[in-house]
Amino acid sequence: MKQDQATLSAVLAINAGSASLKSALFTFERRPRLRDRDVASDAGESRVHDLLQRIASQRRDRALAAVGHRIVHGGPDYYQPQRITPDVLSRLRSLIAFAPNHLPAAIALIEAIADAHPDLPQVACFDTAFHHDLPDVARRLPIPRAYDERGIRRYGFHGLSYAYLVQELQCRAGAPAALGNVVIAHLGNGSSLAAIRGGRSVDTTMCFTPLGGVVMSTRSGDLDPGVVAFIARTEGLDADGVEDLFSHHSGLLAISGVTGDMRELLEREGADASSRLAIDIYAYQIRKSIGSFAAALGGLDQIVFSGGIGEHAPEVRRRICNGLEFLGVRLDPERNAASHEVISTSDSRIAVRVIPTDEEVMIAQATFDILGDPSS
Repeated sequence: MKQDQATLSAVLAINAGSASLKSALFTFERRPRLRDRDVASDAGESRVHDLLQRIASQRRDRALAAVGHRIVHGGPDYYQPQRITPDVLSRLRSLIAFAPNHLPAAIALIEAIADAHPDLPQVACFDTAFHHDLPDVARRLPIPRAYDERGIRRYGFHGLSYAYLVQELQCRAGAPAALGNVVIAHLGNGSSLAAIRGGRSVDTTMCFTPLGGVVMSTRSGDLDPGVVAFIARTEGLDADGVEDLFSHHSGLLAISGVTGDMRELLEREGADASSRLAIDIYAYQIRKSIGSFAAALGGLDQIVFSGGIGEHAPEVRRRICNGLEFLGVRLDPERNAASHEVISTSDSRIAVRVIPTDEEVMIAQATFDILGDPSS
């Protein structure tokens, strides 16, 4: 891709979630450097308009090389970043049923940017990619083969975050730590865990969609399928109604009856038993997942907490680790309260760490890798 170096000086990384829109401007190079970052708590039309205005301003300054996007689901076909073409966009539309809460907004944003700036390259970075080579024992679901052949399998999500954290763990603790047996807990409004060996995903809590796994802010996490069928029949819900119930009206919100925001739950729990129960269930399910992943890995060397809750809620980390002493986890109360990088004691057999994640820098790296060095 031969273009003037002055033109290709920055990349905008866009991380559109189901209820937020994050963007970050990086230098366009193999090791991107952050220039600016914006986080919006909503992904409505006004925020999209602001983002388009920002892109227009960057283009007027002849500073923007490309836009990279986090795409939640790559389906069975996409496990590498892709330059967005009409064919790729068409394929993404066909995957909407895989992630109906995320893909429509992401596709609409891609189309809006393409309409406004048709010559501006865009790259799709898939959150499922990190888990694309899960072993069959984790990947295959116990449903008829015909569905497996149609791509209904465990995909796993938060892949950009996991890829960054493995890379960062190696930088901070060395290759032996990053390549050992690691459980990473990406904990936020959407929460998942991954069992990682040799830097590769062995298993993960989320499954076919980001709705599965541990309980989340408004998502149910794993349920007995009979519960889904019973509620659908008795309430007369169609597929969209079921999706809405278990995506937006369940989880911590449903247990507490008030909120799915962990900060509010922690503030309320002293006087509200339902809020306390919601936190306890959240910690319990994550603790169970860590124990099961230790078994899947055949041992455990590192636990890494990340994401909004994982990075900023010491009390939740404490409750998760309380009960993991049999594995060799020893949490240092003072380090944990201060959210130090290492929050385990010096004699803990398992190192417990807090590492902030950065999905946007991974988008910027992938975008550069796909579009190439403009100076070469």
